[in-house]
Amino acid sequence: MTAHTSAANDRRVVPKPRPRPDRGRWLGVAFVAPQVLGVIILGVVPFLFVIWYSFNEWRPLTGEREFTGLDNYSRLFADPTFSASVVASLLFSVGVLVLNLVIAISLAVLLNRRMRGITAFRTIFFSPVVVSVVAWSVTWGFLLAPDGGINGALQLLGIDGTSWLADSSTALLSLVVVQVFKGVGMNMVLFLAALQSVPEEIREAAQLDGASPWRSFWSITVPMIAPTILLTGILTTIGSLEVFAPVQLLTDGGPGNATNVLPFFLYRTAFVSQQFGYASAIGVVLFAIILALTMLQWTTRRKWVHDEV
Repeated sequence: MTAHTSAANDRRVVPKPRPRPDRGRWLGVAFVAPQVLGVIILGVVPFLFVIWYSFNEWRPLTGEREFTGLDNYSRLFADPTFSASVVASLLFSVGVLVLNLVIAISLAVLLNRRMRGITAFRTIFFSPVVVSVVAWSVTWGFLLAPDGGINGALQLLGIDGTSWLADSSTALLSLVVVQVFKGVGMNMVLFLAALQSVPEEIREAAQLDGASPWRSFWSITVPMIAPTILLTGILTTIGSLEVFAPVQLLTDGGPGNATNVLPFFLYRTAFVSQQFGYASAIGVVLFAIILALTMLQWTTRRKWVHDEV
């Protein structure tokens, strides 16, 4: 009996030690730590310095710094150039947002078809996204010149063109078009992926119930791609409020203050006028505007985004 019991004990399987749950947690921390440290060092810390400098008048060439409190902000909100820059930025952002989303959704619907050569068309529409913004802006500078390609094409049709970038009534609109065609390909790809995830059975059921193509698109497709509309809307708004290179290369903020958007106004204040404290205040206000618009889009998502609670 004792020998039998001893043999049974020898055959008993010893359970393997379970991995400690802390190991997986620390492994995840190790993976995200470089990104978090990068954001803190290259993003959060510099922004805290910008906030501090906005309460000072800082002259980096001489090393002088004088605490001025809220003087930079008081001066900012009384500055007519700042008011014109805010208006120009908001008009530019609204124009880019609306035109970009409308064109991107339209292209995605057209390209979401099984047609010969559709891959080539997708590549053509996406190619501006990977082009350097400087090269893109310089090319459009030649096209929009008084004797450029666009006016030449209009002249063939018997239409007299204008100086698109030197006329205050068309300069901002020209920049909107340049910015839209630069980035519309990315949103087109995102909408194309969203359209391909919409179940075909739902659209077919709507057609059997007598819904027109437009009604089916507006009542079925749009609600189901609403999360993508929210994402592209936020990204496009943030990108439009940070535009700089096209403004510098095409209009230099002119004519007058027609295209003097906030990032360009900040650049000129800091690096041309050497008013770094005042420019820091502009940066803080620009951040507040971007944050407010982003939060507005995010908080209203429950009213129009599908499946949001």
